[in-house]
Amino acid sequence: MAVLENLHKSYGPRVIYEGFNLTIRRGERWAVMGRNGAGKTTLLKMIAGASAPDAGSVRLGASLNMGYFAQQSLDVLNSDLTVTEQLQQDFPQDNIGSLRNLAGAFQFSGDDVDKKIRALSGGEKSRLAIARMLYNPPNFLVLDEPTNHLDLATKEMLVDALKDFEGTMIFVSHDRMFLRGLGSRVLELGGESGTDRHPTVYPGSYVEYVQKLGHEAPGIYS
Repeated sequence: MAVLENLHKSYGPRVIYEGFNLTIRRGERWAVMGRNGAGKTTLLKMIAGASAPDAGSVRLGASLNMGYFAQQSLDVLNSDLTVTEQLQQDFPQDNIGSLRNLAGAFQFSGDDVDKKIRALSGGEKSRLAIARMLYNPPNFLVLDEPTNHLDLATKEMLVDALKDFEGTMIFVSHDRMFLRGLGSRVLELGGESGTDRHPTVYPGSYVEYVQKLGHEAPGIYS
């Protein structure tokens, strides 16, 4: 689905990637781990095309249809629209009943669908952004901290929905439930110091990774 070859990326004198290689195969679910500043978001941005490497290449599969969720995803929501109006704008070919069902599946019910987006909480905006992304599911998901601002019930719903997702996924998360439920491969960036330039690829699940490590990865919360 994606081949990253000899990637280099720096911000001023700070080197984030130096000759980094990674192959993401169909059906894999990569959990990207590491301390703050290790380059997790930078990696996802380069895969999604939101940022270019200084050198090297990111090659994506020919039949790839990407869904990219970042905190900036919330910026594409139109604050002047209601939840229903936003969905109608995004999916004009679908009837209002289908769109209300979509909203309901992401816990927008009753008068919630008539709320202006500017009045939504951070968690509600995240739910709406994820609903839009998963309505016509892509086959490759790139998710940067998708559980930020989400309550426990919504996190559980999202994990359950993504367990049924048959495509490929790479994600950054500090949420134990999300990692344990979904990570089938682990990429650890920065090592224990957070500055190690040699990433570690672990070919098993996040649960197996923790068993090998003997403790949860740095920065993980319940």
